[in-house]
Amino acid sequence: MTTARRTRKLTNETLIRAIASSTAIETGQSVEAIERKLKDKTSKFSHLSLAR
Repeated sequence: MTTARRTRKLTNETLIRAIASSTAIETGQSVEAIERKLKDKTSKFSHLSLAR
């Protein structure tokens, strides 16, 4: 039996959410706090983009 997989477009928002939730599990911080840090454009690494 073959199941069809839907491909979803990976957006910046979903990528940030995935990174934040994974990091939150590992560090015990809240997902929202980590998301805010990742979205903050004033961080010292703001010139770097997330890999896709």
